[in-house]
Amino acid sequence: MSKPVLQIAAVGVAGVLLWKVLAGPLIGLLFVALKVAFVVGLVMFALWFFKKSQKDEQRDGEAPAE
Repeated sequence: MSKPVLQIAAVGVAGVLLWKVLAGPLIGLLFVALKVAFVVGLVMFALWFFKKSQKDEQRDGEAPAE
C-alpha cells in the first residue's frame, strides 16, 4: 500500500477510536445543554405571558375612547 492510503486509514481508525471514547461525555453534555435551553425557554415564555396579561389588564381598566 502506498503512504497516502495508510495515512487515510490511520486517520479513520483514530477518528473511530475518539468517537467511541468521547461519545458518552459528549452525549451527556448535549442533554445538559438541551435541559438548560428548555428551562430558559420556559422562563422566557412565562415572562412574556405575564407581561402580556398585565398589558391586557391595563387595557381593560381604561375608559373607552370616544
